[in-house]
Amino acid sequence: MTPETAMEINPMSDRKQDILASRYEVARFRPVRQRRWWSLLRWFDSSLTTGLQEGDGTRIDGIRVLPFLLLHLSCLGVLWVGWSPTAIAVAVALYGIRMLAVTAFYHRYFSHRAFKTSRGAQFVFALLGASAVQRGPLWWASHHRHHHRYADQKQDSHSPLQEGFWWSHMGWFLSRANFPPKLKAVPDLVRYPELRFLDRFDALVPALLALSLYGVGEGLGAMTPELGTNGLQLLVWGFGISTVVLYHATFTINSLAHRFGSRRYATSDNSRNNFWLALLTFGEGWHNNHHYFPGAVRQGFRWWEIDFTYYFLRLLAATGLIWDLKQLPAKSRGGWSGTARS
Repeated sequence: MTPETAMEINPMSDRKQDILASRYEVARFRPVRQRRWWSLLRWFDSSLTTGLQEGDGTRIDGIRVLPFLLLHLSCLGVLWVGWSPTAIAVAVALYGIRMLAVTAFYHRYFSHRAFKTSRGAQFVFALLGASAVQRGPLWWASHHRHHHRYADQKQDSHSPLQEGFWWSHMGWFLSRANFPPKLKAVPDLVRYPELRFLDRFDALVPALLALSLYGVGEGLGAMTPELGTNGLQLLVWGFGISTVVLYHATFTINSLAHRFGSRRYATSDNSRNNFWLALLTFGEGWHNNHHYFPGAVRQGFRWWEIDFTYYFLRLLAATGLIWDLKQLPAKSRGGWSGTARS
């Protein structure tokens, strides 16, 4: 596959990108009537952001907390639906697939542009990332780019050094101030209407996943009862439990990887390398490495630093689905410890 035949994504001029991002941002902040029922609609249409301004600071948005809380409570459904090897296998598989979708696509591709791909593959990557129930690609990438720009400074949305463990772990994305995406940080992504659609209706893909799991479970229960599963069981295990575990594994990079671990590089933040977090998050735990060279496609800089996401991306590159993987500068391989920007 060549860039020409694969419709390689070519960058627009900075000015055109900024203009498009500004127009889209204005559209998202259109005036609406301030009523509670309108706030409820944000569960389904995240463009309804009126009143969610930066001045809200650390104010938690109760409307957004409710679905997050309900998803956690859904895990208690295991007391009624029980378990089966099939349900557990589905939960584990969806954890792995969606963790890779977050680390490889939402993080290394959409946030850092660590490789190139076709527009069609980009859309599939966004769909897979959206299934992780961590909002849309524009929201995820824009807040992550903001984090790198202000890592562990007062402006950082989720620094444990600034606001503590619970805020950095999950409070920040439940706040009113951090509900809207920071669109000026992602002008290169805003120009794609399909990404804007997924970002606006960020509950659509998770809802389809949940319905699919229920349907598959009912089908398996009817056709192969010996598997001992059903629709509700797959819904609880495959969607509820798998998603909640995925949530908190991902969140540890914000709350723990800036507190615990070693520092190979003297970056301007407090990022750390943590072996256990790297295993849990398929390579994201090599966080000090990442903050030293954010654009690299790999985060395990040494052969012994396990980075499953990088291995997966190498496999995709071998198939021709992605290309131009950004590699490390020579000095990053030699234990250099000078100050680097985040």
